Amino acid sequence: MMGNVQAGFSGLLRNKIFTRIYAAYTAATFGDWFDMLAIQVLVGYRWEAGPLMLALIPVTNALPSVLLGSLAGVAADRINQLKLMRLCDLLTAVLTLLILLAPNMLWLLPVLTLRATLSTFLIPAQQSLTRSIVREDQLFQATSLNGFVNQGSKIAGPLLGGFALALLTPEWCILLNACFRMLSLLTLLTIKKAEVEFKKAGLNPASSSSSAPETAVDTSLRTMWLEGLSFILKTRLLLVTLLFGFVATTAIQMIDFQFTSLFREIAPLKEAYLSWMVAAAGIGAVLVIAVLNRWNKGAAGYAWKFGAGYGLMGIAVGGLGLIPTGSAAFPILLLGFGLGVGNGLVVVTFNYCLQKETPPEMVGRVFGIQTSLLGVVMFVAPLLGGLLVERIGPGTTFVYLGGVIGALGLLVLALGKVLWRAETASVVRSDVERTTEGV
Repeated sequence: MMGNVQAGFSGLLRNKIFTRIYAAYTAATFGDWFDMLAIQVLVGYRWEAGPLMLALIPVTNALPSVLLGSLAGVAADRINQLKLMRLCDLLTAVLTLLILLAPNMLWLLPVLTLRATLSTFLIPAQQSLTRSIVREDQLFQATSLNGFVNQGSKIAGPLLGGFALALLTPEWCILLNACFRMLSLLTLLTIKKAEVEFKKAGLNPASSSSSAPETAVDTSLRTMWLEGLSFILKTRLLLVTLLFGFVATTAIQMIDFQFTSLFREIAPLKEAYLSWMVAAAGIGAVLVIAVLNRWNKGAAGYAWKFGAGYGLMGIAVGGLGLIPTGSAAFPILLLGFGLGVGNGLVVVTFNYCLQKETPPEMVGRVFGIQTSLLGVVMFVAPLLGGLLVERIGPGTTFVYLGGVIGALGLLVLALGKVLWRAETASVVRSDVERTTEGV
């Protein structure tokens, strides 16, 4: 098994197109961590914005996903993904520079909204392009590498971000993100269209040979979106994964922006504890991603991975809510580590499931619909969480929501073999084509 994993990774890293896309994603992700921390400092400390204004930042970032997520998924399947990613990087860098000129929140929020709109289009395009240039047996490794960067940045983010802010102003950190975005753009510019088409043709000759008659048909955006939705509704694995993910993410996002409120109670004189907890979570997520690459069992492993992931996250969230004021750092770090392990299990398995169980021509649409669902969560959940914390307090809120997430994990473990029963994608695809015929 170990040899297969190493062979999978070595073969994947020999895919020059994937490695450059991966390098571009890495540059953009680490840049975003600097940007996120700098904006928090700028808004919270320089402008002294109130709680309501602070809550509008995640809502603003989520709004484009709610409104445009499905459209972005269709666009990712219909438009040249490489050109779309380049355009998103360029415009994101420009909008990041405009943040430096924003004098207050009324100017900042529209700029953040436009930036979030670009991210809404970028993610499905990246997932769709990755799916089309990576072999079937290397999909899990590709998903894990993306997750490694995403979670690994949570280790470097709180530490390097805080260090950078100690030496530089928030404005310089925001400028650094713009530089990272330009680096991502320059990396994508080294990829030629002919390279991508050759790779796609080599991995899927059938789709290449049938692409001409398909493009001759002017398929409407509405029809393509309905095909994607119909495919999800008819594919048990995707439907169950999205529904459970929707419920769990709602509970998690209700407290995701309330960790500061909690740590003000349990460690009022230890501001660094929150950064340490986030770093511990990042370490846990990175380690479990490495372990998952040895235990990749496809659909047979979805249930236990989701169940264990939700269970660990529930215990960690509830445990943090029970920590008394003045507690030592060790239990906080231990629970943060468990939170990261659970999060790593869920995130990697979730993304792998969507890619593995979706045919290449529908990946963009499926991820676009998923982006819309998560956008709804990000739009509503932070506000609900803020109201709940204000009413019953952060500790009690964490205990209640930790219980909900943990109960969801038990339900997945109990019913997982039934809910995540494997299906044949070709059969589902035929049903979808018959259903959407004449739309």
